[in-house]
Amino acid sequence: MIPLITAHGGVLKNLYLDAAAAAPFKTQAQTYPSWDLTPRQLCDLELLLNGGFSPLDGFLNQSDYDRVVAELRLSDGTLWPIPITLDVSEAFAEQIGVGSRVALRDAEGVLLAVLEVGDVWRPDKAHEARQVFGTDDDAHPGVFHLLHRTGPVYIGGRLYGIEPPTHYDFPQWRDAPRELRDRFIRLGWRRVVAFQTCNPMHRAHRELTLRAVQQAEANLLIHPAVGVLRPGDVDHYARVRCYEHLLKTCPEQTTALSLLNLAVRMAGPRETLWHAIIRQNHGCTHFIVDRDPAGLDQDRQGRAFYDPDAAQQLALRHQDELGIQIMPLPEMVYVQERAQYLPVNEVQTGETVLRLSGAEFRRRVQEGLEIPDWFSYPAVVAELRRIHPPRHQQGFTVFFTGLSGSGKSTIANALMVKLLELGGRAVTLLDGDLVRKHLSSELGFSKEHRNLNILRIGYVASEITRNGGIAICAPIAPYAATRRQVREMIAPLGGFIEVHVATPLEICEARDRKGLYAKARAGVLKEFTGISDPYEAPEHPDLVIDTRDCAAGEAAQRVLLKLERLGFICDRS
Repeated sequence: MIPLITAHGGVLKNLYLDAAAAAPFKTQAQTYPSWDLTPRQLCDLELLLNGGFSPLDGFLNQSDYDRVVAELRLSDGTLWPIPITLDVSEAFAEQIGVGSRVALRDAEGVLLAVLEVGDVWRPDKAHEARQVFGTDDDAHPGVFHLLHRTGPVYIGGRLYGIEPPTHYDFPQWRDAPRELRDRFIRLGWRRVVAFQTCNPMHRAHRELTLRAVQQAEANLLIHPAVGVLRPGDVDHYARVRCYEHLLKTCPEQTTALSLLNLAVRMAGPRETLWHAIIRQNHGCTHFIVDRDPAGLDQDRQGRAFYDPDAAQQLALRHQDELGIQIMPLPEMVYVQERAQYLPVNEVQTGETVLRLSGAEFRRRVQEGLEIPDWFSYPAVVAELRRIHPPRHQQGFTVFFTGLSGSGKSTIANALMVKLLELGGRAVTLLDGDLVRKHLSSELGFSKEHRNLNILRIGYVASEITRNGGIAICAPIAPYAATRRQVREMIAPLGGFIEVHVATPLEICEARDRKGLYAKARAGVLKEFTGISDPYEAPEHPDLVIDTRDCAAGEAAQRVLLKLERLGFICDRS
């Protein structure tokens, strides 16, 4: 029997109360301040309550947080590399104090847990970013989330679980740590190799895991994260269907699938160490760490965020404390002459190595091009083709941004007419003024309200894009971080084309049809973009248009040509 012992030698946590103990919390919760959990916080809560984050018994208090950030350890010295904190708004933090209780609810208001507050503090997020992610460059998606999307106040404290979050999808593959350990016992599995992934698995992944289980003389657990993932990742519904296809290629009784509702942090080496602890809590005895598991894009200086070997080195350095065997494995490559996958360090001089990058694979899928048999399985490719139709069948958003008076709305209207003339898709114009009138009439012009207005536009555009339509957005959208959030909301669902209408301020002010610049100069209009509030110009827009030398019809035609080059519209003759 696999004992309920964690990597740290403690007993696996279970923070759920039985019915009798939970009853008074349910009754009293109506009087507690109530916090609706974000998707990331829901993931964290579930793994705290069911023991996936053992030895934690709640969100970190400040002393634990400080030492985790500085030294990868809790205040008592226990190894723990990632801060698990409950971030909230300033307004909510003012309602609570140490010793008070908070009702934690899902989006529908269901009471999931009660938090007994131990600490309330305002963290130095830039310091946290540098320590945990190794950088404060918000080109890193984890840093961007920390700096721009988390609340300014952290709350720590002990949790009392009332009921688990509800999952309607794939219930046959969802296992809490105790359930997964029981499953291993029923199957007679004594040695279990865990493979963490956030992507579909292809032949190279299968060969990597096969080599690992042969080396360890163990069974395989495919244990993908299906909670909050990196922007742009394939959604977990399609990935799980791909894993189910892959299971059919594995010998019976040797491989299992279980889903982990984890919100990944993309924290490089620390993340790998965290994953190892989580898999040991789920009863695994071995954990695969391949080379460069982070797989992130480069920073703003064109440098890799992490050394490709750093994750393996950090995990091995803490091997004795982990209680799970780290299996550092090399990259697997396809050798043409042998017609098989081999570790890259076993390739002989003169042999031909074939590779297909992730970007090239996605391009071929989207454009309906051939995928080599050596790269993936036909059923997996078919599944991915199904969710990634050719671009001319996808929905897309054209997002104009620029100063007031730059010509955004005029170009957007001209583009709408041209797209309606082409036909084939429904077209919706989300002009800044119209959205203000119909969706955001209660909002003012503070930075917070401007961001909320743009996010509302982004949400509507994402739904239009998801359903195969065309959304044309024409707000000012002055802040780069908010525009990035909108891109991340829409890009996984179809196309996102950012157009910077870069008409200079003096030209916009000279036009001033509504007299807004004059009022801003006179101090009547406060926080006016370009005068008393900054406009953060896009660094890498898909298209730049300056209306000084470009009429609206010509500008709209330039956008059409861009869409054609990208494959979103095509000649239907």
